[in-house]
Amino acid sequence: MTAAREFASALSPEGKLEPTAAFEPFQERLATAEDSLWRTAYRQMRLVRAFDREATHLQRQGQLALYVPAEGQEAAQIGSGLAARAQDAIFPSYREHGVGFVRGLDLVKILALLRGVTNSGWDPEEENNFRNYVLVIASQTLHATGYAMGQTLDGKVGTGSLDEDEATIVYFGDGSTSQGDLNEALVFARSYNTPEVFFLQNNHWAISVPVSVQSPVPLYQRADGFGIPTVQIDGNDVMASWAVTGQFMDDARAGKGPSFIEALTYRMGAHTTSDDPTKYRSKDEEQYWRDRDPIDRLEKYLRAEGDADSFFTDIDAEAADYAADIRRRTLALPEPEPHQMFTHAYADANEEIRRQQLAFFDFEESLEEDA
Repeated sequence: MTAAREFASALSPEGKLEPTAAFEPFQERLATAEDSLWRTAYRQMRLVRAFDREATHLQRQGQLALYVPAEGQEAAQIGSGLAARAQDAIFPSYREHGVGFVRGLDLVKILALLRGVTNSGWDPEEENNFRNYVLVIASQTLHATGYAMGQTLDGKVGTGSLDEDEATIVYFGDGSTSQGDLNEALVFARSYNTPEVFFLQNNHWAISVPVSVQSPVPLYQRADGFGIPTVQIDGNDVMASWAVTGQFMDDARAGKGPSFIEALTYRMGAHTTSDDPTKYRSKDEEQYWRDRDPIDRLEKYLRAEGDADSFFTDIDAEAADYAADIRRRTLALPEPEPHQMFTHAYADANEEIRRQQLAFFDFEESLEEDA
């Protein structure tokens, strides 16, 4: 479990507005939020969780090669996603289903990728600059930093127009902090003063390796060594995620350089559907975080604010319909074409790839002969 220390938080696990001292710099931004924003956030969190659970069922039933669950991390993703502006660039890892949903991505495209139907999933230019998923741990942090350097060189930063100035946000997990790519990205981000927010979702487990093994100090403190402003937030508090990310993104657009957010959250499910978390996690730990569920927290707040039962029952029905639609359209996806794996491995013809493709042809023919 997380050691007792104060982080930036606005909404308590009981659904009450109880800002911590660390949240004080972001209070003014939170005050600008309209009540409708939290209703939108609640709806999006519920739909994304419905998607997540349905996708897990589909994988277990053999419809996907793999699935990457995100249950428990909805507040970190939805809050930060809502804080970005349309012109901003979003660089995910492979678990940011909630951020993609906020940006308007059809989440079936994620399942097409994990089914093996496509090699990249979607065209980022057609999905509000939500870049493609990356499975190589932390490599997207370098991609994002290079893109953010380009935003500066193209004069898209610091003009004073919130509707035109751009910023970049890149998502990664706690395991990425042990990779060289992230540390190199932080060096270049600080050196070139990139308009960038590094958003760490610390879900406490890098597959089966706990954060306590990866680092003896809180991960957000690592950014201090690069001279990058940093804050640790309650990642299960959608209000904190929205307010802190929004402030840092505005600072980035204004030319104030990069910043770093560590969102303390928890992966309630497996790392992927090929993983068994019961081998390394305790029931008590899981219950500790279940009691701090981000969706339950926001629902308590909205009910206390006077939202009627009908609001929640309507979303219940919408979430069920959404899950059913996800299932229907996933089952309608074509079977993967195995030879796609050889097509775009390199830009030019490659003899080794050609050799492997011919070997695969021979393997397929042997299966037909055996039949």
